[in-house]
Amino acid sequence: MLRIRVLAVATALAGVALTAAPAVSAPADDPSVVAALASPTARTAPAPSALLPALQRDLGLSPQAAADRLAGESRAARVRTALAAALGSRWAGAWVEGPDAALVVATTDASVARTITAHGGRATVVRNALAALDRAKAALDRAARAATPTATPFWSVDVRTNAVVVRSSDAARTEDFLRRSGVDRTLVRVERATATPRPLADLHGGDAYYIDSAARCSIGFPVTQNGRPGFVSAGHCGQPGSNATASDGSSIGTFQGSTFPGNDYSWVQAGPGWTAQPQVNDYAGGAVTVAGSTEQPVGSSVCRSGSTTGWHCGTVEEVNATVTYQEGSVYGVTRTSVCAEPGDSGGSFISGNQAQGVTSGGSGDCTSGGETYFQPVNPILSAYGLTLATG
Repeated sequence: MLRIRVLAVATALAGVALTAAPAVSAPADDPSVVAALASPTARTAPAPSALLPALQRDLGLSPQAAADRLAGESRAARVRTALAAALGSRWAGAWVEGPDAALVVATTDASVARTITAHGGRATVVRNALAALDRAKAALDRAARAATPTATPFWSVDVRTNAVVVRSSDAARTEDFLRRSGVDRTLVRVERATATPRPLADLHGGDAYYIDSAARCSIGFPVTQNGRPGFVSAGHCGQPGSNATASDGSSIGTFQGSTFPGNDYSWVQAGPGWTAQPQVNDYAGGAVTVAGSTEQPVGSSVCRSGSTTGWHCGTVEEVNATVTYQEGSVYGVTRTSVCAEPGDSGGSFISGNQAQGVTSGGSGDCTSGGETYFQPVNPILSAYGLTLATG
């Protein structure tokens, strides 16, 4: 397995949110939202049966509650996408909460509350638009690229508290980092580190593969490029030109691209004889078929497949986050409550039948619990011109 680097981390939450009263002047049915929800791609797919036992185990759900939650999250994701486009500069993010995956939509304009509630969401009026928070987070990213902050290993936009969350193991050093970034300090809240993230270093998603016969990681998602098969995984697993082999020692192919730090993603082009199957190993004798890669809202359930600990589930906590390992910062990751361990790196994160990302790093383990970050899959596909294998 790859050597594990350790760095302390912290949690921070901040924000202001007020429940919005419906405004009678706003149209309830925005035509763009109605059209998006009526499109052929807006149908709710049946819950993949392989996900249900893990959701029951890790989230404490009954079989019916697990199926209902997946169905609710699928609809919430579609409504979120449609409302984000409709609200434009008034959009402040969305998340799901509760056993029925109720969608909460934040906006800076109370007059659009009726549009939100008409489509099953609960409107919340907040001070800051998501675009403003994203700009603040981008300022921190620019400062980190200039000089890696040694005491500030994680930051992200927290839509639930309408603030930029910054974790810190040294308050003075973090304040210096914030000053250097030029970020609007009113948008930021800092809390002290309580966890230790590190890269989980160690053709079905979640299967093991070996790098140069030395380290082990996990396949993220099978893909194709111009018809040739391969897979995406974590960047810290291997460098361009590194060899990837299967558990039986047979050659899979070579790394064609790899980025770490900055991002944490890579892709391996497989040789003749390999097929990119649209499936993720559920480590219970079956597999989940991947149907697409629609990003799920904060609060949604998400499951991870990896070659060390198998199949575990949790929830999406924050998106577009930055985490700093000893090797440097990684941008645009998603924080989850899912556990993972070394060797799970690169493995699949999936919500329902929608691919979400590849495992980057985290803290804790699957005995005592922990949290894990994944690099979203869509930017990886775009960066390398890849097509996700779906079925």
